[in-house]
Amino acid sequence: MASLVLEPPSTTAEPSDQSKRARDNQDSGRWLVFRYSPAALFSLKMSRATSTAGKTLLTPTPYAVKMAFVDAALRHGLTQDPAGLVRNLARSNLRIGVPQQACVTGTIQRVRQERRDVERKRNPELPLYRGNIAMREVVHYQGAVRLAFDVETCSPDLIALVIEVAPAINYLGKRGSFVQYLDCVRQMDLDSTFTQPVDDHNGGLPAWGHRAMLDDFGTRASFEALNSFSDSEVQSGIHRKFVETIVPLDVCNVGPGFVHYSASRR
Repeated sequence: MASLVLEPPSTTAEPSDQSKRARDNQDSGRWLVFRYSPAALFSLKMSRATSTAGKTLLTPTPYAVKMAFVDAALRHGLTQDPAGLVRNLARSNLRIGVPQQACVTGTIQRVRQERRDVERKRNPELPLYRGNIAMREVVHYQGAVRLAFDVETCSPDLIALVIEVAPAINYLGKRGSFVQYLDCVRQMDLDSTFTQPVDDHNGGLPAWGHRAMLDDFGTRASFEALNSFSDSEVQSGIHRKFVETIVPLDVCNVGPGFVHYSASRR
């Protein structure tokens, strides 16, 4: 099977036309919106799911998106202050624009799972890994995925940096969930196809969609805690928080092994 390879954009090239327009129109709207076209199946296991019951979320979470910006900024040398970048992202408000259609397919796969310490103590000669089965879900998107930053919660330095970093992001969610950067625009308001925190409903919640717990950077998130190579542990409610969110995708069809969701009101 041929492998999919997406070349990252050159960090030495001139800024794209979209980036230039975004900078020139920084006062034209409250929301800075990046659009991406899905290039592969999406998958992002719920944070509280077990390793063998990997039900997927229908959309990237703010935590996953912000980590993608941190990762891309470091990989392409676009920041010398990752700690400051994490602090600024923790203060930023981010909404996810869902695609028009999303179809979830569930499968059962054979996996290799590390044996428990109790098993290894009983019989040290056993192989480190044993065979097992696991449920996995993937999502097929039809339509663009949009990432909207609330400019009122972002510093000017953060706005300039995310505009430069956005084209370098080539996957959201689980590694291999490839996306292709499209463009960057500014707009005054977000429509009903963007996620909305339950505690920020401004007088009323939409009568469609579903609720999901999406994780985000905590108010005291730090690069040391979020860094996978650090000995520091991520603490819930401090470095990472869970927000009950309205995801504007509603079930429109169900069949053997799949569930079809739509962002259009029925």
